[in-house]
Amino acid sequence: MDYIIHNEKLVIQYIPGNGAWTYQLIIPSTKDIKGKWGDLKVSGNIDNFEIKNKNLGPMKNADKKMALNSEIRNSIGKGAGDFVNVTLYLEDQNEQKINENEMIFQCFKDAEVFNHFKQLKVEEQNEIIKNINAVATENQKAEKIIKIIEKLEKQM
Repeated sequence: MDYIIHNEKLVIQYIPGNGAWTYQLIIPSTKDIKGKWGDLKVSGNIDNFEIKNKNLGPMKNADKKMALNSEIRNSIGKGAGDFVNVTLYLEDQNEQKINENEMIFQCFKDAEVFNHFKQLKVEEQNEIIKNINAVATENQKAEKIIKIIEKLEKQM
């Protein structure tokens, strides 16, 4: 198993109004790991909390980021500005057969808006997914997902 980070202390970042990525970790030395949005999955531990197949968010010319949803934060009892002990390894990209829609749904779940999304009319759900998948770049897709998450949060 090739670790991208092993037993390192990282600080939980807080960026208000950043949707699913309001609470996040910046994973050092990941700038040069190649992969588009949804391709980079990691597993490992944050403190004593086991994570599996969690998305790494690609950043242009910067280290990757990983969202910390409330389930993780509550389980470890930590929040913004706190340090956590992190061990992560990159999942085998050849084994990942997650389609684009499943990746979007996982982002909605991470942001805790998936249940609200599922309450929308099927036509509205389809239109949202179509609009997200229609963008040209992975950065645009990430931005579109964040905007949809923010919109869904306001409707809750």
